[in-house]
Amino acid sequence: MEEIRTGVNVAEIFGKNVFNDTVMQERLPKKIYKELKRTIEEGKELDLATADVIAHEMKEWAIEKGATHYTHWFQPLTGVTAEKHDSFISAPMSNGKVLMSFSGKELIKGEPDASSFPSGGLRATFEARGYTAWDPTSPAFVKKDENGCILYIPTAFCSYTGEALDQKTPLLRSMEAINKQALRFLRLFGNTTSKRVKPSVGIEQEYFLVDRQKYLQRKDLVFTGRTLFGAMPPKGQELDDHYFGSIRARIASFMKEVNEELWRLGVTAKTQHNEVAPAQHELAPIYMECNVAVDHNQLIMETLKKVAEKQGLHCLLHEKPFAGVNGSGKHDNWSLTTDDGKNLLDPGKTPHENIQFLLMLLCVLRAVDKHSALLRESAADPGNDHRLGSSEAPPAIISVFLGEQLEDVLEQLVNTGNATHSLKGGKLQTGVKTLPGLNKDATDRNRTSPFAFTGNKFEFRMLGSRDSAAAPNVVLNTIVAESLCETCDMLEKAEDFDKAVHDIIKEYATEHQRIVFNGNGYAQEWVEEAERRGLPNLSSMVDAIPALVSEDAIRMFEKFHVFTEAELRSRAEIKYEAYSKAVNIEARTMIDVASKHIIPAVIRYTRILAETVNAVTQAGAQAEVQLGLLNDTGRLLKETKEALDILIAETGKASEMGEGEEQARRFREHVVPAMDALRRPVDELEMIVDKEVWPMPSYGDLIFEV
Repeated sequence: MEEIRTGVNVAEIFGKNVFNDTVMQERLPKKIYKELKRTIEEGKELDLATADVIAHEMKEWAIEKGATHYTHWFQPLTGVTAEKHDSFISAPMSNGKVLMSFSGKELIKGEPDASSFPSGGLRATFEARGYTAWDPTSPAFVKKDENGCILYIPTAFCSYTGEALDQKTPLLRSMEAINKQALRFLRLFGNTTSKRVKPSVGIEQEYFLVDRQKYLQRKDLVFTGRTLFGAMPPKGQELDDHYFGSIRARIASFMKEVNEELWRLGVTAKTQHNEVAPAQHELAPIYMECNVAVDHNQLIMETLKKVAEKQGLHCLLHEKPFAGVNGSGKHDNWSLTTDDGKNLLDPGKTPHENIQFLLMLLCVLRAVDKHSALLRESAADPGNDHRLGSSEAPPAIISVFLGEQLEDVLEQLVNTGNATHSLKGGKLQTGVKTLPGLNKDATDRNRTSPFAFTGNKFEFRMLGSRDSAAAPNVVLNTIVAESLCETCDMLEKAEDFDKAVHDIIKEYATEHQRIVFNGNGYAQEWVEEAERRGLPNLSSMVDAIPALVSEDAIRMFEKFHVFTEAELRSRAEIKYEAYSKAVNIEARTMIDVASKHIIPAVIRYTRILAETVNAVTQAGAQAEVQLGLLNDTGRLLKETKEALDILIAETGKASEMGEGEEQARRFREHVVPAMDALRRPVDELEMIVDKEVWPMPSYGDLIFEV
């Protein structure tokens, strides 16, 4: 019997390719190391001489790892990361050889061409200069792949005139905003030791895996990331047998390589399992500081795609690659922690007595209620329109799940102004004597809630699977910073602090109780109840984008120096344009596939049926079944051609309109319904036409044969 290999030693390889704190302590002079730590922990600016020393040691370390180039790795507004590789070689010497150099200036600042990245009008095409600025709080790392060995330096990306052109710059700004306001909050409660408050984030990532050869036979998957046609197989996810099921050997091999790649990059890949839909899986890391967690999620997505291709698979990160089964998202687990290890969202054993926690909790509730449309917009994506509210993901209505214990405390505060007790968890009774007694949590969880409190954090479950997690965290950080700021303003003026805290807690609990919902978010009754409560239901990305440029949003973001009005309006334009382009590509792909593949295949099949009917009739036998199939196929073929003609016309009209909100709404209101109308007869035809004739792999081929 072949010996089973146990795999690598995680402790030995973890962070092996990261210029982390341990490496910096070993390689940097003590004074330089302390200066860098001050920059990371206190936001102090590095002088060029210090940066030169750091750059030299970083280069030497990277070259020892095999690196020949470096890149400023940044996150433009394209949804993916960007990089430009420069080698370490400097000008040749007189003897024909070259020096390997890397200066502090090169470490701190890069100058990629900014003209071809989305700017929403902030930059004209001829205004090409852009800058990348080193983010020292996110460690540099080395990646080895087909490009060779490259030193990656996480950076922010801005224009020549200082506007943010990326995801990271506003994220870092929002982290500064919430740090300042949370420290004000803590000082009011007597905390004089904590020096910094950081959003702590854990981002769970869902994805699909399909065989790469079958993927390449589906133009819709190749061009759009999702199947635009496809009839459901006899079995979908009804039996729930894939969820947490035994991981098949091919997938286990993939996951093993993904983990090893990520561990080397310092990404704390912790959990892996099969998700609900066939061929769907999930990976979750351990919590990290917000901007590092966002960087790591980008590395996770890139690694999933790279390893999948290497192993003959393809990783689908689209929010809804297959109709009829669950789509994919991210779960953004968000909390606030101090530099000395205190979690500001930890309720303790008696939440009703933990006044600081209750006020912090209610500040978050207030922020979410006040800016629910903005929070919904932060998760807006064309793919998410197919997922949210479809009995598989949170509805497009923002609500907060607190659980029985905290909801009970909230009701006490609303009804009496005081909370006198907290529900206890007790013991879990299994009815099996041999099982050990288990302490039960004081509340259950709710997977239908878009924003759920889960013990000592909030889980924002609405994010799209392929999107950067930066935007939702920018919004979360900023709206909570605003809520804390306004609360601190009142408390700092109060003559009686304890009474003021009591009054604010009761006021917030009463005013914002409407956002709390512990029931079934999938139920139609909740949609109706939410409307009665006055909660917005923004079902599409196009409906959500205006929240980004509302008067309240502009005022808030400018107050906390996270976005300027120009930056917000540019992002709204980029999002309208992105929606229009995404739907336009999908519509044109449907037109192409229907015209060149599906209709010709169906015509071939009708010819075969007609020939069969003639042959059977001439032989004197009954051909009712064959004739019935021929009639059904002909009818559906006619419906397909009519729907195709309408889609062609609607796509043309939408494409000819000017860019912006009007065009996006035209695509949403006319092109999307036309796409749905074309899909219906095609999916019916797939159930009739001979599989040998049908021009592409079926759902069954894709999601069950991996």
